[in-house]
Amino acid sequence: MVDSTLVKETPSAVGLTARAVLEVLTPLIQDLSRELSDSERFRRLLSSLRTLFPGDAAALLRLEGDTLVPLAIDGLSSDTLGRRFRVSEHPRFAQLLSRPEPTRFAADSDLPDPYDGLVQGVAGHLEVHDCLGCPLLIGGRPWGLLTLDALNPARFDAIDMASLQAFLSLAAATVSVVERIDTLARTGEEERRRAEAYRQASGQSRREMVGSSESHKHLIEEIEVVAGSDLTVLITGETGVGKELVANAIHALSSRAGKPMISLNCAALPDTLVESELFGHVRGAFSGASSDRRGKFELADGGTLFLDEVGELPLAVQAKLLRVLQNGQLQRIGSDHEHKVDVRLIAATNRDLAEEVRAGRFRADFYHRLSVYPLRVPPLRERGRDVLLLAGFFLEENRSRLGLLSLRLAADAQAALLRYPWPGNVRELEHLIGRSALKALASNRERRRILTLNAADFAFSGALGGEPQEAVPASAPAIVEKDFRSAVTAFERSIVVETLERHQQNWAAAARELGLDRANLNRLAKRLGLK
Repeated sequence: MVDSTLVKETPSAVGLTARAVLEVLTPLIQDLSRELSDSERFRRLLSSLRTLFPGDAAALLRLEGDTLVPLAIDGLSSDTLGRRFRVSEHPRFAQLLSRPEPTRFAADSDLPDPYDGLVQGVAGHLEVHDCLGCPLLIGGRPWGLLTLDALNPARFDAIDMASLQAFLSLAAATVSVVERIDTLARTGEEERRRAEAYRQASGQSRREMVGSSESHKHLIEEIEVVAGSDLTVLITGETGVGKELVANAIHALSSRAGKPMISLNCAALPDTLVESELFGHVRGAFSGASSDRRGKFELADGGTLFLDEVGELPLAVQAKLLRVLQNGQLQRIGSDHEHKVDVRLIAATNRDLAEEVRAGRFRADFYHRLSVYPLRVPPLRERGRDVLLLAGFFLEENRSRLGLLSLRLAADAQAALLRYPWPGNVRELEHLIGRSALKALASNRERRRILTLNAADFAFSGALGGEPQEAVPASAPAIVEKDFRSAVTAFERSIVVETLERHQQNWAAAARELGLDRANLNRLAKRLGLK
């Protein structure tokens, strides 16, 4: 079976009139000298492509390493923009990139199509049957792909090769203009180095910041502004919004990108160990200190130290941190020798530190030292349709992990995601997509390789669009079957367990919700047999 054929001009091909082609291409040529956003240039490019060569869907994808990133789509589901296609997992994309000429796949090709199930407005499991694509070359190297797809297997039988080649040349010129503009925007060797560091930080080891809403764009602009300085940054936002991603992006764009970024979750350590983790200790400083150990500040020397959940730091440790921030000098526990460090500090919290200062739980001088440049990360409910882009990103991750050809959202599922208030923000969305995909696959007896998630698969509690109703925990005690003391103990245990699960075993966050001091919660957990 022949998988694909090169597009060749045939005597039977129906050619477009020169005037018709000129009418479509002229505006694109004029756009080359205009000041337009990248997204608008690409939108006009795809619109013109579908005008000249009518199909059901078109896409422009940029090659970043071994991954194709959708930059613009026309006729595909909006979550496609959030997907990342690894070339090694998509043989059609691999073939398109391996040939300089346009390639059209046979309608009966057994190669999986990455767009199956993603064509907009199509119900059921209809698959793409006519697929045409070609690489866009910049400087002789593949920059990305331009694809055109149709559900009708004979849609591109009469394609005009001369018109297609003219359009491809113009498309390459368009992306070349975009690339040149982007290059000119980065002035000097330092900016180029920062951009490279950011691209490396956005690779497989780090999550990408996906979004196109105004609030997300404003956040990116703020990151770019503060990254070039050495100012201390205080990142605030609700649990699950991605504060650590923001910290990573700031470091990657900074002049310290070549140096380490060291992270410490202040809520994950008991008070007795926080100081040792931050400043280090010498042998014999306390019971169990069998050797000298460098702290996080020394490990981050020359780079960045990220303190997550900084609001959980004890007051005594805050005072010592203040001294380090003021003069860069610290002492290991048990040592009289001072160490000089050069560290940029980025802190994050989901607390209102100003209120903590007023309540006497946080030092005012330390708060003002931290909040030199405050940066708020918006909750997911304020980011509009970004939820679909993020869903697409997580869908593609789970598609690859579960070995599916396609994992998509039904229309009612997209509507449900847009209506839900997302109290757990992006982290909740990630867990929801992963859990729902796994459950849907397990309940699919036919084991279809193209899987569609419906609103019912999400199993939201309560009415969509409102606050989710609290479900009664499975471990809730049956009071009538126990004596009073046992019933109270069982109820306390169920409440603590449920609260910890809701906060991903973050004891400090659970203590805040329960209105308990963290030490009191630890003692309660021991009494209940949870520790």
